[in-house]
Amino acid sequence: MLKVWGRATSSNVQCVMWCIAELGLEVERIDAGLMYGVTKTPEYLAMNPNATIPTLVDGDHPPLWESGSILRYLANNYGADPFWPDDALERANVDRWAEWGKVSVQMSFSHPIFWKVVRTPAAERDTEQLQSAVTAFEDKLRIADQQLKQHPWLAGEQFTLADVMFGHILFRYYDIDIQRSNQLPDLQKYYTRLTDLDNYRKHVMVNYDELRAT
Repeated sequence: MLKVWGRATSSNVQCVMWCIAELGLEVERIDAGLMYGVTKTPEYLAMNPNATIPTLVDGDHPPLWESGSILRYLANNYGADPFWPDDALERANVDRWAEWGKVSVQMSFSHPIFWKVVRTPAAERDTEQLQSAVTAFEDKLRIADQQLKQHPWLAGEQFTLADVMFGHILFRYYDIDIQRSNQLPDLQKYYTRLTDLDNYRKHVMVNYDELRAT
C-alpha cells in the first residue's frame, strides 16, 4: 500500500492524492506539515531532508519527495494510456503541459496570490501588489484557455496527468476572494468539468479554513 505524508489542505498533497485516486490505488495519508508537525522529526527528515510535504513511500521502495517527481513515478509505474501515453511523443506532449501546470502556473499562484490572501488579514494586504500578481497569473491562464478552445482537456482529447498537475490549482483560484477575469470562458467550462469528477471533489475541493490568518 502507498503511504503519503502531508495535510489534506496542501495543494501539493492534493494533486498527489487526486492522482492516486484516479489510478485506483490504495493509500494511507498521514497528516503532516504546519499545524500537524511531524516534518521536523528525525524520522521524517530521514525520509525527506527538506522537511516538506508530500512524501510518498510505496511498499519497500525508498521514499520519494517533490510532488512532480511523485506524480511522474505514479504515472510511470501505475498509469496507462491515455492517462500516461505509451507513445514517447504523445507522452512528451502530456508531460510538457504537466510541467507547465506544476511549475509555470502553480508557482505564479500559490505564494504570490493564495498565501497572500489566505494568510494575510485583509487590512494588511498590499492590494496593488496582489492585483499585479493576479494579472500575471491570468496571463498564464489565457494560454490554457486558448488550448481548451481546441480540446476538452489540457493536453488534448483525453484526461491525463497534465490535468491533475494543472487542474488542482483552479479550485482555489475560483474560490478565494480576488477580482478574477471574466475573459476566460473555456477555462471556466473546463473547471466546471473538473468539479463533476468525484475524485476532484474529494481530494481537491477541500476546506482550507485551517490555513487562514487568525
